[in-house]
Amino acid sequence: MICEERCKCRSLVPASQIQPVFSTLMENSFLYLFVCLLAGISIIVLLTAKYKVHAFFALIIACFVVGLGVHLPLQAVVDAVKNGFGDIMKSLGLIIVFGTALGVLLEHNGSTRVMASFILKRTGDRYAALAMSIAGFLVGLPIFCDSGYIVLSGLNRTLAKRTGISMVIMSTSLATGLYSIHCLIPPHPGAAAAAGILGVDYGKLIMMGLFVAVPAALTGHLWANYAGKNTGPLLIKEEMDIAEDSARPPSVIRAFLPVIVPIALIAIKSFFVLDPGTGPAWLNGLLETGDPVIALAIGLLLAIHGDNLRKKGVLPRLLQDAAEKAGSILVIIGAGGAFGAVLASTGIGKQFGSSGALIHLGVLFPFLLAFILKTAQGSSTVAIITAASIIQPLLPALGLNTETGKLFCILAMGAGSMMISHANDAYFWVIARFSGLDMKTMLKVYSVATFFMGMTAMIMVYLLKLLFLH
Repeated sequence: MICEERCKCRSLVPASQIQPVFSTLMENSFLYLFVCLLAGISIIVLLTAKYKVHAFFALIIACFVVGLGVHLPLQAVVDAVKNGFGDIMKSLGLIIVFGTALGVLLEHNGSTRVMASFILKRTGDRYAALAMSIAGFLVGLPIFCDSGYIVLSGLNRTLAKRTGISMVIMSTSLATGLYSIHCLIPPHPGAAAAAGILGVDYGKLIMMGLFVAVPAALTGHLWANYAGKNTGPLLIKEEMDIAEDSARPPSVIRAFLPVIVPIALIAIKSFFVLDPGTGPAWLNGLLETGDPVIALAIGLLLAIHGDNLRKKGVLPRLLQDAAEKAGSILVIIGAGGAFGAVLASTGIGKQFGSSGALIHLGVLFPFLLAFILKTAQGSSTVAIITAASIIQPLLPALGLNTETGKLFCILAMGAGSMMISHANDAYFWVIARFSGLDMKTMLKVYSVATFFMGMTAMIMVYLLKLLFLH
């Protein structure tokens, strides 16, 4: 009798109606997912900016906050973290290590100074500031912006003294030339990580990124000339000079080859596509060297020259330094990949897509997201990696889930990550320290320059998107 009553009660609500109610209860609402996402971003910014927690730990903590917040099982969050970390290491690990090592070797063997001096001879003292901007742009291809600035700061000061051009103009021109490349072009870790997360070809990103980085660097130089005119020929204290390497510097060709050859090989592979088994053997072999890992390895071999590298124990020490420096970057990139994997597991992309909230924003959304993250916590690399992790599941909702759309998405994030470099950015203090500029001058000239650079870069991204997608 009791069983009959239970059966009658169950039959009052059809199974077809029970399932949608159950699904609705189990799935998180769009608003709830959005709040959890904001909580994760806020934790990253708060921990890195206020409490100075390493970005790796901030990103991992955010993984668990978001994952558990949307009611994912603990084991599912752990699995997503491990898979995301491993996947990004597989695609980026060797690229970051080789790229870092290449920069360290070029810095040590004097190639960076040779490239800068070569450019200066072509421009003359009158355009010394422009020469430093160009030098920063080229030297910045393999070298991180802070290292590049330190290496070239001695030449920069010498030119300022010789030409009488304000140190503000010279320093900002050099700094913005380096910065434009750092935010947009692989193998720099932010752009490289974003390419790995979103699945974008490195060669195409380099080539298209140059069209964005050049106007951005030029904007920084023009603002330096405009805003630095009334600051006077500021010079820094002599004790801050960096001793020049006494070893014989490499020739111009040997200095440029480790930079030009890898870029050329990667570009050829990206734009020259052959079907498997077709074409002459030599061409297939050439295209194989265009793999970023192989291309950077070739660059490394070309960079191993110079008297100072032949000294006993020097090369092993430099390679060890490069590996240690790359390791600190790789853990951040890995944590960014883990954060992206957790976000993908939450189904947030489908929720945003069904809401229609992002479809009209397109590349503007990744630009604004990277801009907010950069301004709040200071690191362009962390800003791009975090933004890419958030954007990856949202690509369909943004209308960017195509090869070209992903490419412009990364460039938009790079543009956003330029804005705004100020007191919470380590590079800001490197410039101030090695140029002798005070806080007020740095904010007035350099920080404002980064704002205009980011806006210029975003305008270029938008124009290129219109050209290639329409």
